[in-house]
Amino acid sequence: MEQETDPPPRGRAETLPQPPESMDNRPMFQTLHSLAEDNIAFFQANASELGQRFVAAFTSIQEHARVLETAMGNFASFYHIFDFDEKTPANGYRSLMKLVLACVQHIIHKSRYVASNRRSIFFRTNHNCMELEAYCTALTQLRALVYFAQRLLTANRHGNLFFEEDHGLTEEFLKEYCTMHKGCFYGRCLGFQFTPSIRPFLQTIAIGLVSFGENYKKHESGITEAGSLVQYGVAASSFFISGKYAIDPELRGAEFERITQNLDVNFWKSFWNITEMEVLSSLVNIASTTVRVNKALAVPPHTLELPLVADPQLSVTVMPPVAHTGPGAVHMRLISYELREGQDSEELASFVKSEGPLNLDLRLKHKRAPPSKYLIVHFHGGGFVAQTSKSHEPYLKSWARDLGAPILSIDYSLAPQAPFPRALEECFFAYCWAIKNCHLLGSTGERVCLAGDSAGGNLCITVSMRVASFGIRMPDGIMTAYPATLLTATASPSRLLTLMDPLLPLSVLSKCLSAYAGTDPIHSDDASEEKLNTVSLVKRDTALFFRDIRSSASAWLSSFLEGGKGTADTVRKSVSEAAFNDDSFLRTKGSLKSKTYQDLSSHASTTRSSAQSGAEKAEAGHLLNSATGGPSKQGPSTKSGHKDVSFFLNEETETEAFPSTESFEDTGALDFPEGFQPLRSTNGIATMTLQTSPIVKNPFMSPLLAPDSMLRGLPPIHIVACALDPMLDDSVMFAKRLRDLGQAVTLQVVEDLPHGFLSLSQLSRETREATAVCIECIREILLTEPPTPTIKRPRRLERTTGVPLDGKGNVAEREVGA
Repeated sequence: MEQETDPPPRGRAETLPQPPESMDNRPMFQTLHSLAEDNIAFFQANASELGQRFVAAFTSIQEHARVLETAMGNFASFYHIFDFDEKTPANGYRSLMKLVLACVQHIIHKSRYVASNRRSIFFRTNHNCMELEAYCTALTQLRALVYFAQRLLTANRHGNLFFEEDHGLTEEFLKEYCTMHKGCFYGRCLGFQFTPSIRPFLQTIAIGLVSFGENYKKHESGITEAGSLVQYGVAASSFFISGKYAIDPELRGAEFERITQNLDVNFWKSFWNITEMEVLSSLVNIASTTVRVNKALAVPPHTLELPLVADPQLSVTVMPPVAHTGPGAVHMRLISYELREGQDSEELASFVKSEGPLNLDLRLKHKRAPPSKYLIVHFHGGGFVAQTSKSHEPYLKSWARDLGAPILSIDYSLAPQAPFPRALEECFFAYCWAIKNCHLLGSTGERVCLAGDSAGGNLCITVSMRVASFGIRMPDGIMTAYPATLLTATASPSRLLTLMDPLLPLSVLSKCLSAYAGTDPIHSDDASEEKLNTVSLVKRDTALFFRDIRSSASAWLSSFLEGGKGTADTVRKSVSEAAFNDDSFLRTKGSLKSKTYQDLSSHASTTRSSAQSGAEKAEAGHLLNSATGGPSKQGPSTKSGHKDVSFFLNEETETEAFPSTESFEDTGALDFPEGFQPLRSTNGIATMTLQTSPIVKNPFMSPLLAPDSMLRGLPPIHIVACALDPMLDDSVMFAKRLRDLGQAVTLQVVEDLPHGFLSLSQLSRETREATAVCIECIREILLTEPPTPTIKRPRRLERTTGVPLDGKGNVAEREVGA
């Protein structure tokens, strides 16, 4: 029996004399062309439909490879201009070429496998053909992104990774993103760019997301009104309908694309907060480090008095958070590997809040350890809209053990209910409270480090900027992992990766940033819809799941007895049709069929441009048929004119018609070379509105835009970024900005890992190594001797052109294309 294996993992950049994208890749492309020619010669003698599909796929791969080989050679001479330094070869252009290389390597691996096994009686012809077509589609879309990167390279200022205008190329890319096919990156090619050890996890996440999304849309109001119990039921019932997405990558990719494009920020809050479920968190805690102190605190909103650094005889008053929701308690979590003095005091106990059932510590009681000299204040990630310190407990417990320091993780209020600057106010207040009350936290406060990832990394920087403006004790350093430093509608080469990133699609990123900016309206719930009945949902979905499996098995057996013709297609078609044709969802009052299913099952098949190759036509038809179980009737099309779009996009009501892909060629978007067009989405695009607000350029929201005077007072900053992260350019440009100002800054880039690797710290060897890099950065901050202090007068916070810190300001909204 033939056995397929993943391609061998790519070597890490630091073990090579130069990064892979900078090496001479001509031998690799020659190997690809040789394998393609050999397979074309073999399958041309096969007159069957599958044989012709093989020929078309290999022919198209050859065409794309010739163009990309030349483009990569041209880019190689410009990479170094955008690097942070010679020891840190990383920027968005390099990342894009790494993705091209990864895709080509997978195609070479698959081509070799086909060449070696195509005569075997166990060779799965249809499966391998579909694999090749999927990677051919991915290569087509990557070629389109390379063309766009070339436009950015010529349009941007020397050494600048971001396009400096709000419109122009930024607008063009966002139009292309809305119309380009993305499902291939979430189906068979899911996670192809990352280390092999993490791909099974990404597949599990994708299957869980589309299953959860189906149930969420059907019972959205019930989830919102009935609370977490019903949400847990939806998560549990999603397990029973996940089978069809596990065995059908095309269906999974199409539904993933549909969900990321159509569901609002409340869906992402619900899905990302699944990790907060008591069952899952309990299982994770079993495998995580055991700590002696893990207390949830609620600090009341009382004013604080802190001494000025310039003159300790004088003090400054720090007011509690008030933005948007008024004064309220600030929630945080204290984690310590050892029980230290102050952590069991009555004063701290007055701030402790209950968390579910009482936990009894039956271990032998040891005497309290002395206070640590160190304190870590942590701000969690989650796109400003989701998660709490509980989601980040596993790696925080390891930090507390390895660093011997108590950790105070802040549970700041989340958008869209509490947009900017509420989270900043709470994090700043929590930092001030920790400095003033470090004796309660088991620390003397001699060395204080701020640490955070993603959105939390942004808050680390902006909190330090606000500390500088108040003239109070500055943290001794910042460790920020893959931070977001520019929250404006700006294109960059690394942000092109949002087209294929399974954890940070651009549509999801835009919803999170809109929610944090306060430009995303909070939708009211329809109380008239019937609430979800969890038990009936589980029963129904279980029955449907076994029905799908039964029909799939029957179809497979029948096909096998007939000689095996079309086996894979029959199985996939039976499962897909069973889901799409089922109308039992509509028999219950208030139960709505998934919007994504309605659109996907009724959407029109499209006619491709005559300029497209035969392979592209075959792949387009294959994608639609695999998603719907067969061809569908042509639906209405609407012409769309020139449209204005930005990162901050809001969808219209669900009754808005999705334009046909026939109109995509008339949008006046990015001009590609004659004879080439990327594949367009068969899922349509939503009508969107453009919202503009000066708040996104507020330096306390986008620190990359802060004036020099606000950045010069920052402490040493250690940035850990991911080479394949869409937010990589945020880290590179911010590090270069600080270096040019003479600020202490380091940038380390880890390879082959996705955004958010800290939450996956125990998943693989690569994530553990990357987490160790973050730990070493914190250790360096805590152990470095402080420099001799120089007395400076506190400076006043400069007025900026953005919206004031209280977040008030008018939002200009206009219809796209108006």
